[in-house]
Amino acid sequence: MSELLSVSALAKRYGAAAHQALAGVSFRLHTGELVALVGPNGAGKTTLLSILAGVLPPSAGTVSSSLNRPCGWVPQQPALYSKLSVAENLELLARLERVPDPPGLVREMLEQTGLAERAGEPAGRLSGGNRQRVNIAIGLIGEPPVLALDEPSSSLDPAQRERLWQFVLARVAGGTSVLFSTHNVSEAQRHAGRVLVLADGRLVFDGPPQALLEAGGEAAGGDLERALVRFLRELPGDASTPPDDASTPRSAEP
Repeated sequence: MSELLSVSALAKRYGAAAHQALAGVSFRLHTGELVALVGPNGAGKTTLLSILAGVLPPSAGTVSSSLNRPCGWVPQQPALYSKLSVAENLELLARLERVPDPPGLVREMLEQTGLAERAGEPAGRLSGGNRQRVNIAIGLIGEPPVLALDEPSSSLDPAQRERLWQFVLARVAGGTSVLFSTHNVSEAQRHAGRVLVLADGRLVFDGPPQALLEAGGEAAGGDLERALVRFLRELPGDASTPPDDASTPRSAEP
């Protein structure tokens, strides 16, 4: 797989007190990967995704990319104009992105997201699941090779989550790389080929779900959430004070 992003020693500090939201985060993302980003509240997941999407600047470190366009960005809260229709929201963003054929792209995205029958419906009247599908469609405008999803299924019911993941997995099968944050660790266990674990702004694990199960004392097919809790509890020292080698997470890779 070809490398799309290289993140090196990424750091982010906020405010006069210099709150450290990220500290020395490094990893690489390759074509067609589906990567889950997990960790406690306040671990830095949204901050990391926002930096990768170009929404926030880092305080230190670099994000190197072979892309000729920024990552697609899907924030946790749908960023839609409620009085515009689904199609109008998509066309507005397509024109802002200066795609060659906005109406054609809108028709394509409506078909891919299963929203063609709701094209003329005001976005404000959509269910949470359908709003999220429009939100993801907006993130895919311009066909970015990398899509960053922040808690994409947090407000969805089980049927809506299933439709969402069918759509995301189809994009991954087509070559799109997806990095998604989630508190629903079972989603990472079921769908992701790789898991990144953040704790107090540090990347403390990078590897497949099975390796995280083993690191957390679970057998194959065990409970990844239980393994994650145990893994985080057993981290040495104070997670807010990284040791000298904290930039190198535990990993299943040599």
